[in-house]
Amino acid sequence: MPSTRRAIGDARLAEINEVAARTGDDPALDTLLIRLHTETACRRGGALSLRPRDLDGEQCLIHLREKGGTARWQPVSPTLMRHLQATTTNAATATAPGRCCATAPGGPLTRRRYDYLWQRIGRHLPWVRAQQISTHWLRHTTLTWVERSHGHAVARAYAGHTDGGSAGGATATYVRASLSEVALALAGLTGEDHPLAADSPYR
Repeated sequence: MPSTRRAIGDARLAEINEVAARTGDDPALDTLLIRLHTETACRRGGALSLRPRDLDGEQCLIHLREKGGTARWQPVSPTLMRHLQATTTNAATATAPGRCCATAPGGPLTRRRYDYLWQRIGRHLPWVRAQQISTHWLRHTTLTWVERSHGHAVARAYAGHTDGGSAGGATATYVRASLSEVALALAGLTGEDHPLAADSPYR
């Protein structure tokens, strides 16, 4: 059966962010996670495996390692980079060294944090519970916007899709988006300039 996941509308996404920011035992972490997944369209595993050495603050890039052994450098906004670096600094003196996005007590980020986050949001927003909204819906949301605004090739690169398989046909082998094009799409999404985004209107 086709997936029932789809892009979340702007107003609904704002509701999710608002609930995450005002409830729970660590709203700073939860809003950081939602922003991380919204900006990068990364999978949950990519966030769970993120380490301090995966942050390139100068170029505003994070190194994502996801399913199937895939890895890529993904642009992030300067704002998100600052917050990721701050959590890394906190984690270095806590009980979760070597990992980004530590919890407030200093414990490592785990899949249980995501379960807790979406269960809590669902208690405040019945439509989230009814439709079983999850982190992967954020990926759908971002990639839908990127595809509509910047085309299929950029959306494919933004998602970290490989050239293997039949998806996209033979053309996908030749039509590839550059990292600067992905960064430009991110700049449009966040309204912030990115150091790798050529011709960014936000400079």
